[in-house]
Amino acid sequence: MSHHIDKIYQFLLIVLGFLLPLTVFGANLIIVTICIIWIVSGNYTSKLNKIIKNKLMQASMLFFLLHLIGLIWTSDLDWGFHIVHKMWYFIGLFPILFTIVRKDYIKYYISAFLLAISLTEIVSYLVWFELIAPFKNATVENPTPFMSHISYNPILSFAIYLVLHQIFFNKKLSNTYFTLYSFFALSMSINMFITGGRAGQVAYFVMLAILIFQILDKQRLKSLLAIFIVIPGIFFTAYNTSNFFEKRVDAALLEAMTYSNQQYTSVGLRINFAVNSWDVIKQHPFFGVGTGDFPTEYSKVNKINSPGLPATTNPHNMYTLVLMQLGIFGLVSMMSIFYFQLKHALTSNRKFIRDVGVTLPLIFLVLMLSDSYLLGHYTSLMFVFFSSFLYNNFEKT
Repeated sequence: MSHHIDKIYQFLLIVLGFLLPLTVFGANLIIVTICIIWIVSGNYTSKLNKIIKNKLMQASMLFFLLHLIGLIWTSDLDWGFHIVHKMWYFIGLFPILFTIVRKDYIKYYISAFLLAISLTEIVSYLVWFELIAPFKNATVENPTPFMSHISYNPILSFAIYLVLHQIFFNKKLSNTYFTLYSFFALSMSINMFITGGRAGQVAYFVMLAILIFQILDKQRLKSLLAIFIVIPGIFFTAYNTSNFFEKRVDAALLEAMTYSNQQYTSVGLRINFAVNSWDVIKQHPFFGVGTGDFPTEYSKVNKINSPGLPATTNPHNMYTLVLMQLGIFGLVSMMSIFYFQLKHALTSNRKFIRDVGVTLPLIFLVLMLSDSYLLGHYTSLMFVFFSSFLYNNFEKT
């Protein structure tokens, strides 16, 4: 790779990190530009060798290829190609980013991402305090303007982790930056509970538990004690100070406790999606119904089990979706991505890579219980973007 092209790549990657949580169009424009440059810049043998020799890249591409193979036994090719299109990051963007990221620029990628999150947070507060009118996805009660709360809160939880990791582990942090980061972490944590993403709020508590283990290192008893003090303390503080968070928690508990297969509520529908999907999965356990047949097959079982509730094209659970589409082979393939991420992180001799590399997949493994987060633009792009440099073989190149 020429020095000139590499500089262009790094500039574009920093811009991508900034645009990632702000705009679909802007991020996609940068992605297309990166892909075009990568395709026309040659040096294909070196690029392909780096991709093929990496286990995570192999797992990512296999996961995508299974979606292509699953088109063979699907009856709804239109929806199948729709799903394949949404999964292209795993065979297109991920390998390309993997070959162009540079170790020395990681701090700039992350700084650009955190700067963008700080802007989203500021705008969120401006809407919440009614200093500006709500726009796009935002309301005064749920101020998430640039994306829905379904994506915003999970991304916010990971951003908070990155800031807290700097506070606790960056020994070179100046007093000014320590104060700034501390304020940032506190304000983002408050923002977490004035917005409505319950999955992201769960991810926030998971992230805190992981961070506590990392701070106290091998002191497991102290870690558990700290978790049992800190997390309930934050939860009940948020519950007693945020009316919106209180309502969302109370609603979730009530909907779960009063569930019936005729209950049209957020939690009730999710439970129903899982129950109905499982009926289909039991009939097609190994290969699933095909990449495009989830909507058709779900509609059939829904008419039998819960005709009073609407059908869906997404069970709001990544595990359920993959199992139903591609069976146990698809699920094992997806889980292998997380296995190789964790394996790489745990064997790294760099604390930052080890800590963040463990936290990213664990957060997603929890998030995917409540929605298909590897299909959504914002969360899947964040997953691929950070994975491209967290699990790279920099030390071997």
